[in-house]
Amino acid sequence: MLPASEALPVFQTVEEFERWERLHPSKGNYEFVRGRIIEKEATKQLEAFIIKFLARLFTQTAAYERGDELLQEMDSYVDEVRRRRPDLAVFTTEQIDLMRNKTHVSTAFAIEILSDSETHEEVLEKIQDYFDGGTQLVWYITPKRRKIYVYTSPDESKAYKGSDVISAAPVVPDFQFVVGELFA
Repeated sequence: MLPASEALPVFQTVEEFERWERLHPSKGNYEFVRGRIIEKEATKQLEAFIIKFLARLFTQTAAYERGDELLQEMDSYVDEVRRRRPDLAVFTTEQIDLMRNKTHVSTAFAIEILSDSETHEEVLEKIQDYFDGGTQLVWYITPKRRKIYVYTSPDESKAYKGSDVISAAPVVPDFQFVVGELFA
């Protein structure tokens, strides 16, 4: 994390930003959006139960059996001026192989846990960016409301709670559960 007295440099592209980031690896966890460096809060311990629940459930899917992974805080590239870092994201074996060869990829399925500091406008911008990058599905988990908002496009969402069954279809069709179980 940068000290308050130290200003972040200005960059135009993800490539420029990542060059700086490689030279300053302990400065923090960031997203980069159209010249803005957005400091991303670290995962809180109170969110660990959500991550554990989803990670363990994902290991029971056909996608996991094929070698796909549900990864935490992994870069998801939108374009040359935007890089997001979802709290959790599914990446296929093929995408992970591309990453190994230094190819930028975008997740097909992003999961975000709403932070107390995020504004509604920031959430909408992030969702738009994911879909601009090719994402097919975004889950926005709101722990305080015990709801999950499922976005199938930037403009289409549905809220799930309690006894509702949520599914990651069509991306990971067998990744599903009763929402109340997540918050139990």
